[in-house]
Amino acid sequence: MYNEEDLSLLDDEDSLESPLDHMAAVDDPAVEAAKPDVEEMLQLLSSTDTTQRMIAARAFCELQDSRAIPPLIQLLSDACPLLRVSAAYALGRNPSDDAVLPLIQQFNQDWNGYVRKGVVWALGNCRDSRVLEPLIDALQNDISAVRLWAASSLGQLADISPDVTTAAIPPLIHTLQSESMAPVRSNAVWALGQLSQALQTGEVYKRALDAMIKALSDEDLGVQEDAKNALLKLSDPKGLLAVEELESLGSL
Repeated sequence: MYNEEDLSLLDDEDSLESPLDHMAAVDDPAVEAAKPDVEEMLQLLSSTDTTQRMIAARAFCELQDSRAIPPLIQLLSDACPLLRVSAAYALGRNPSDDAVLPLIQQFNQDWNGYVRKGVVWALGNCRDSRVLEPLIDALQNDISAVRLWAASSLGQLADISPDVTTAAIPPLIHTLQSESMAPVRSNAVWALGQLSQALQTGEVYKRALDAMIKALSDEDLGVQEDAKNALLKLSDPKGLLAVEELESLGSL
C-alpha cells in the first residue's frame, strides 16, 4: 500500500502527494528526542500570528494530547489552507469523536485538495461509522490525491461493524476495476484485504476475494504485489491457490 512516508511534495494539487507527506513516523526515536514542548505548543495554537499557529499545528502531527483537539478543530476553518491541512493531519494523529463531524463538514466545503486529502486521512484514523459516507464520496468523486487516501482510510474501518465493512467493500471493488491511477488501485486492494479479514464469509466477501484475485493480473506490478500480500494475509484457500498458480507460471 502507498502511505504518507512513500510520497513527497509536488506542485500539482491533483498529484498524489501533500505538503505533510514526509512526516516522520510517530515512533521514530529521532522524532521522539526532538519533540517540541507540549505546553508551549498548546499556547501557540491560539496565537494571533499565523506562523505561530502553523508551527503548533504541525507539532501536533507528532505530539498527542487531548487538550489540543478543540483548538485544532477551530483551525480546520482557518483562512490559510496550509494551516487547515496541518490541523487535519494533527487531528489524524489525535483522533477524537468530537472531531468527526467538524472533519466531515470541512471535507464537504473545502476547495483545497491538499486539505481534503488530510481530512480524509484523519477520518480514517477516527474509525467511526459516521465517516463511511464521506469516504465513499471521496473515493468516487474527488481528485486522485484524495481518492488515494479515501481507499486506504476505508480499510481502516474493518473493525467497526459488519455492516460498515460490508458497505465499504463494493465501492473499493469498483475502484480496483475502474481506477486509472495505479497507486489508488494499490490502496484499494490493500483496503479490500483489511476488510475481508474482518468479514471472512458471505457474498460480499466472495466478491472482494474475486476482485483481489483478478488484481493479481493487474498491469501494474505494485498492484499485483499488494494483491498478492492481501491474499496471503487473508489465507483463503481460493486466494492462496491463485497466488500459487501464478507464481508457478512466473507471472508473480
